[in-house]
Amino acid sequence: MKQYLIDGLRLADYQKLKAYLDKYLKSSPLDGIYWLELDSALLTPIQKSHKECYPHVFALILEQAYLSCEFLVRIKKNIKCDCMDYATKEQRDWLIDQTDAILEKLGISI
Repeated sequence: MKQYLIDGLRLADYQKLKAYLDKYLKSSPLDGIYWLELDSALLTPIQKSHKECYPHVFALILEQAYLSCEFLVRIKKNIKCDCMDYATKEQRDWLIDQTDAILEKLGISI
């Protein structure tokens, strides 16, 4: 899986991140996985046309030592659809910028 990985988290970093993600993102039924909804302006034509698959999301996986942000654009309603695909450059850059902004907001520097 292609991903943006922030490792070397200290316990205090993990606790801040967990509190933030619990408050602002939807979590999956699996512990430690959160859904970051992709900005609709960045959807590809096929993703835009699949309104029944909204929202398109990135999975953020938080473990005590790391935060992994997958570059796969997913949907939550089905396991597979043609609109699921690896992020475009613009989508990938957006995910990295969002993740870095969260870290900066929480005062986490790695």
